[in-house]
Amino acid sequence: MNNNKILITAALPYANGSIHIGHMVEYTQADIWARVQKLKGKTCYFVCADDAHGTPIMLKARELGVSEQDIIDKTKKEHEGDFKDFLIEFDNYHSTHSDENKFYAEDIYNKIKQKGYIKSKIIQQAYDEKEQMFLPDRFIKGICPKCKAVDQYGDSCEKCGATYNPSDLIDACSTISGTTPTQKESEHLFFQLSKKEDMLKKWTNAGHIQDEIKNKINEWFETGLKDWDISRDAPYWGFKIPDTVDKYFYVWLDAPIGYMASFKNLCDKSDLDFAEFWHKNSECELYHFIGKDIAYFHTLFWPAMLDGADYRTPTQVFCHGFLTVNGEKMSKSRGTFIKADTYLKYLPAEYLRYYFAAKLNFGVDDIDLNLEDFKTRINSDLIGKLINIASRTAGFVKKFDLKLGAEIDNKELLKTCQDKSSDIIINYQKRNYAKAIRQIMDLADLTNQYIAKMEPWILIKDDKNRQQVLNICTTALNVFKILMIYLKPVLPDLSKKCEDFFNLPPQNFNNINDILLNHKINKFKPMLQRIEQSQIDDLLNDKS
Repeated sequence: MNNNKILITAALPYANGSIHIGHMVEYTQADIWARVQKLKGKTCYFVCADDAHGTPIMLKARELGVSEQDIIDKTKKEHEGDFKDFLIEFDNYHSTHSDENKFYAEDIYNKIKQKGYIKSKIIQQAYDEKEQMFLPDRFIKGICPKCKAVDQYGDSCEKCGATYNPSDLIDACSTISGTTPTQKESEHLFFQLSKKEDMLKKWTNAGHIQDEIKNKINEWFETGLKDWDISRDAPYWGFKIPDTVDKYFYVWLDAPIGYMASFKNLCDKSDLDFAEFWHKNSECELYHFIGKDIAYFHTLFWPAMLDGADYRTPTQVFCHGFLTVNGEKMSKSRGTFIKADTYLKYLPAEYLRYYFAAKLNFGVDDIDLNLEDFKTRINSDLIGKLINIASRTAGFVKKFDLKLGAEIDNKELLKTCQDKSSDIIINYQKRNYAKAIRQIMDLADLTNQYIAKMEPWILIKDDKNRQQVLNICTTALNVFKILMIYLKPVLPDLSKKCEDFFNLPPQNFNNINDILLNHKINKFKPMLQRIEQSQIDDLLNDKS
């Protein structure tokens, strides 16, 4: 990472459902990383959008007797509220049902068509005779033809990651009517992915993706890249394909283009140069955060389309695993399928942000939200270690008119904390948040040991020790300030409270070496509350 201009995206949530805590793994991971870049002084933009097309939205609108636009407008407002409440700080949040997305979808399609990457062919397609409509892949379920997992969708298997044609499913049925689909002919348009095989082999082996994903991609190369069906038949909610009568862009064609559309929308509002970031020879950097289940689309189709249309390809695509709760897949019956707004009724967003950060690394393994461990870790780390530093020492400074001392009692401790900055920032940069959190908490432990050893509450009983007590507290509070700068990407609201406590402007990584001496602070107020078991119980019992 040498460039000072960075564009970061997170996968687009679908505009037909609520955000849940599983989604928040990705948005938290991406948000922390974006905040790290900004705290380093980089020019960084973090954009996202609602994925607002596809048959599910069309059917939901029919069911509710409203327009598709009503559905996507209402959902977008809900999503934006959830993201704001979880402190996900997008620089722009848009929609794939937008003029910008229509423009770039048509632009990319026309360019790859002109270069000979598009072909049409007659296909046999699943058709629901009862509903009189062709069935999108996601409205067919059956047994995966590769690994034999049951209850899999018609386009890909969540268990093994295989992609296939819906006709390959075993014991397929329509999820709309429950009937067995028939086969009906339809002319479809295909992107000839195999024509980009050489380009994709070079790109996927050039450090743009994680090794685990690269190994999976190489398996797909070995079996041969298949043409990708990019069209869908009417009725369909989406953009009509140019020069066709009743064909629409498949949602997975225009969904990743939503990254471009959201950034173009930001450019138009902020006087930024779109081409500077998306031109084929752009020197800016582009990073995508996605779940491992959509790696195929982002590491094959997406770079192939971009390259074919003479746009830049991603600098890196970062995949993450899924979230389990108490060791199992999220479940409504167990109360562990938890919506974002339901969680926020009972617990602060920053507790979950911290817990995810303490679990996340640069791999694609699933992470588990063990609710007992969650409660223990928050109470131990954030209250028992971190906040404890300030709560144990700030009260003594009150006796000195809330003014820190002129000297540091333990310069070695302070230097140890400052010297860890490069390691901690590098671990953030590598997305090894778990290691960064461990390093920060080790420093908190070290500081608490120092306070316990010095016993300022005993020293203060003798007037001749007053200055030493102030110096001890000045040392501890300066360390607390440093630790809060380290944690600012994870805990932005708590960091703001600390900046207010210290009478400081917004801090960044450049402020780590600033030492506060003879500095007026404010009266310390409790900043966090312990998690009680009743909060966890109420959360699990909430069926909303």
